[in-house]
Amino acid sequence: MRFPGRRKHKHYFPVHARDPLLAQAGLDQKKGRTHVVGIDQTLVDIDARVDDALLGRYGLPCGTSLVVDDERASKLYDELHGTGAIRSEFAGGTVGNTLHNYSLLADDASILLGVMSESIRVGTSGYRYLSNTSSRVNLDHLQPVDGPIGRCFALVTPDGERTFAINEGRMNALRPDSVPAVVFDDACCLVVSAYLLRSRPGDPMPAATLHAIALAKERGVPVVLGLGTSFVIAERPAFWQRFIEEHVDVVAMNEDEGAALTGHADPLLACDAALQWADLVLCTAGATGLYMAGFTDDDVKRETRYPLLPGAIAEFNRYEFSRPMRRAACRSPVKVYAHIAPYHGGPERITSTNGAGDAALSALCHDMAANHHHRQTVPNSAKHARAFLTYSSMSQVCRYANRVSYEVLVQASPRLTRALPEREDGLDDEAYWAR
Repeated sequence: MRFPGRRKHKHYFPVHARDPLLAQAGLDQKKGRTHVVGIDQTLVDIDARVDDALLGRYGLPCGTSLVVDDERASKLYDELHGTGAIRSEFAGGTVGNTLHNYSLLADDASILLGVMSESIRVGTSGYRYLSNTSSRVNLDHLQPVDGPIGRCFALVTPDGERTFAINEGRMNALRPDSVPAVVFDDACCLVVSAYLLRSRPGDPMPAATLHAIALAKERGVPVVLGLGTSFVIAERPAFWQRFIEEHVDVVAMNEDEGAALTGHADPLLACDAALQWADLVLCTAGATGLYMAGFTDDDVKRETRYPLLPGAIAEFNRYEFSRPMRRAACRSPVKVYAHIAPYHGGPERITSTNGAGDAALSALCHDMAANHHHRQTVPNSAKHARAFLTYSSMSQVCRYANRVSYEVLVQASPRLTRALPEREDGLDDEAYWAR
């Protein structure tokens, strides 16, 4: 992918050395610096192998998901840690995953807002979170808290059954005054999740999230919402429809979350319905692949060179080579859709689906950042004749998101553990992603 950004390889633009053409034009490349901002519930996913007796001691019915208090979670963690039952601990959180992946893909900065334990002991959850997060993710603005961050225990018994014990710790303690306005200057987008607005009465996290959204909107920074999980949306679909319409530009979801939000089980129809409230929609649909839906201006729509696809909307991908725009920025808005089948037909063996949707969203954020960077660096480019949301076409973003999602499906971690392989010279973008 020819994404603008600070990369190590010279076939990416711009290189670290000052571009002579930009220097000749009197343009300052330093103004093109950008970043992604995200707010998240900082938590760690803990995978452990246990017996039924342990579940009984902690009152955890096998095969269920249960919220546990701080005291029980601390005793459970200490026992698992002391007996060596823990197989893995990975930094989690849907927004944290997205920012980590973005920084790995773009080799560029992102800023995470949330909380972190003020006192961290080697080997504990806070330590694991920090050590599993890319060094390019700026954690300087995390709010210190007295207590643990969130922990999600996945307890696997010998019969293979998974029992979940969830302890929120202090992950919802982020205050509005810990959200600095300066981080939204030159940001390309703000990423939030539906989880942030669902907490106990008295927790400041919802107010902090709304404050961040207000700061982003004041500066024209697009707001990206990940729907999180279907049961959160199914509780209050009308609320989320209004929330998206009032505050959100881009929605990321899977087919179950789309059905909960719109009432349509078909992911394409769910994407189409979500355009009532949002300007751009990304929907992962498991074995079906990945969909995008958005708007572009009738004057700049571009027809696909690929076969037209059947579906609930006939030949829906006709204009998938178009670049998406905010509906309000279009003189004559046209709905555009794109789809991509799973990369290589999908992995032969899926290690875990945890984080695959976050990986797809990170690719979209990377492309949005590329667009923001290029617009700041070369404002008179024909690429910016209109206020596009992405640097690439919807078809190309689908391919990129699909490829990144594949990398997470074949590993145990919900976060990318390596950058994608570099493109071989001589391959154009479409040929590379179609392999």
